[in-house]
Amino acid sequence: MITIRDITLRRGVKVVLQKASVVMQPGEKVGLIGRNGAGKSSLFSLLTHRLQADAGDVEIPPRWRVGEVAQDMPETEDGATEFVLQGDIPLMEAQAELATAEAADDGDAMAHAHVALDEAGAFDARARAQALLMGLGFKGEELDKPVNSFSGGWRMRLQLARALMCPADLLLLDEPTNHLDLDALVWLEAWLKRFEGLMVVISHDREFLDAICRVIVHLDDCTLTRYSGNYSAFEEMRAERLSQAAAAFGKQQDRIAHLQKFIDRFKAKASKAKQAQSRVKALARMEKLAPVLTASDFNFEFREPLSLPNPMLSFDGLQCGYGSTQIVGNISRSVLAGQRIGILGANGQGKSTLVKTIAKALQPLGGVMTEGKGLSIGYFAQQELDVLSMDDGPLMHMVRLARDVGPAGREQELRDFLGTFRFTGAMVTQAVGSLSGGEKARLVLAMLVWQRPNLLLMDEPTNHLDLTTREALSIALNEFEGTVMLVSHDRALLREVCDEFWLVTRGGVSPFDGDLDDYQKWLLDVSRALSKGQEPPPVPGNALAAATAVSSPAAAPAPAAKATQKPASRDDRKQGAQARSQLANRTRPLRMEVQQIDARLAALGAEKLDLEGQLARGKLPSGGIADIGRRLNHIAAEVVTLEERWLELQGEIEAINAAA
Repeated sequence: MITIRDITLRRGVKVVLQKASVVMQPGEKVGLIGRNGAGKSSLFSLLTHRLQADAGDVEIPPRWRVGEVAQDMPETEDGATEFVLQGDIPLMEAQAELATAEAADDGDAMAHAHVALDEAGAFDARARAQALLMGLGFKGEELDKPVNSFSGGWRMRLQLARALMCPADLLLLDEPTNHLDLDALVWLEAWLKRFEGLMVVISHDREFLDAICRVIVHLDDCTLTRYSGNYSAFEEMRAERLSQAAAAFGKQQDRIAHLQKFIDRFKAKASKAKQAQSRVKALARMEKLAPVLTASDFNFEFREPLSLPNPMLSFDGLQCGYGSTQIVGNISRSVLAGQRIGILGANGQGKSTLVKTIAKALQPLGGVMTEGKGLSIGYFAQQELDVLSMDDGPLMHMVRLARDVGPAGREQELRDFLGTFRFTGAMVTQAVGSLSGGEKARLVLAMLVWQRPNLLLMDEPTNHLDLTTREALSIALNEFEGTVMLVSHDRALLREVCDEFWLVTRGGVSPFDGDLDDYQKWLLDVSRALSKGQEPPPVPGNALAAATAVSSPAAAPAPAAKATQKPASRDDRKQGAQARSQLANRTRPLRMEVQQIDARLAALGAEKLDLEGQLARGKLPSGGIADIGRRLNHIAAEVVTLEERWLELQGEIEAINAAA
């Protein structure tokens, strides 16, 4: 287990931890939470020995292997799979041992190295690495692409896959859900639930914390407090603890006032001097309770738009993409005043491409996009933090914005406005490059609010925001009088803000009739259908099957024309049957392997239950417990391998069906 005892840690002049203590047990899944800048990442550096404590002790079993996601951007020409494989330290050590033994022509050393390779799972390592990549959203044709060919967000996914590849006793994850879409997020949750070591995760995604963690460690006011349960349980227990602490402080203040009143009244009277002196001593001995101080709630609001055109936007056969490559097309929809639209879809399907086209960061490839009179767009892009000037302060950013974009404002007015976003005093001139990710995101929000838009386009706005700021954003969006179009992996934000959803998939955009739970269920149904070689289920509420739009709008008949089409001829039906038969033949070997894996998993599950029953009944021969323990370990390892191969096969089946 990990024991942190009376730790004091300083970063420069700032005290991050002060006499903090906490214990974390093997196998626990711990959520480390706290406001931005509280010192969560510093605690990770302490656990990995990159920082040394100023006082106190940190005890970690010396033989524990620690896995964590590197925060630097990888720069290498290695293929994606090879890069992820390099994260498996035991495998890399065994391969290096074998290379050394072969160079020395040492037979014994080679034999030992082959044993080490077998123990490291070398025979299926590549398949496991590729299963991780596909689970995180990489396509089959991208598995061996050079790391340098991926964008920054995808390279961070590669870093995550590399960390998950390592068989760690302690897994440290710092905001692992950033850069993930909902599909990959659901997969990651399932993977982490199967992880058997101690996991500590920093996250501001409350639904992710609720799904994964059964222990919450709260870093607040330089102390660490452990709570049992998920994040929702933590909120309830913390509220109760604060209520009790406030009540205890109030009672003590009443007691102190009563004692002081007696002392002041009778200290000068000889007959009462002894009693007064005893109360002075009691007051001195009393352990003073601190008042209950919590971080002040952060809140802001979007100012009332100057106008609300209706409709705000209308699309007629809109086509979006890059250069001559269409990503999503045949979009014929309207955006009305006051709508709250959540945009769903896997990464790479075109969500950001659609939003960038609406924001005019990309030019449409075809079709018509008509704007309502007086439309004013506020755009929060995923890469918005990267375009801030790192050498200038928040005030300089606001001065430029007021001068070049508007509305105009005096310097004192801009200072007061920044103060509502917690930029006060010297912070308004502090270089943006020295601010935390959350502070940069707050500055971008401030710049967005100042522009007074009536249509908000928000592409992953919560990546760097702590829970308090996320809640403030949710409240502000709900009170905003204009229209919101939101792309986010934060399910809590989507649930709280959006009242309808658009689904971007297979080259088109369609309405999704349901909530996020329905969306996740639909994703599961699609996966099951593809694994059986069947047609995927239609998008709920999409009778026209707009989601299956092909690359050219002309190739997809308009709804009016569809109604006048003649029924399919006998030859057409025959050709369709032949095409489906050919597709089934191509996926049959993969589907058969999936069935074999399902059967093997069922057999292993039955064997595991039998072995656990034998352990429970006892009366085993000498060495029987050890043999059963080893067999259970082998079963667990085989189950993990089979499940990862199952995911890989599903990805291959889906790719074949998508290409057909």
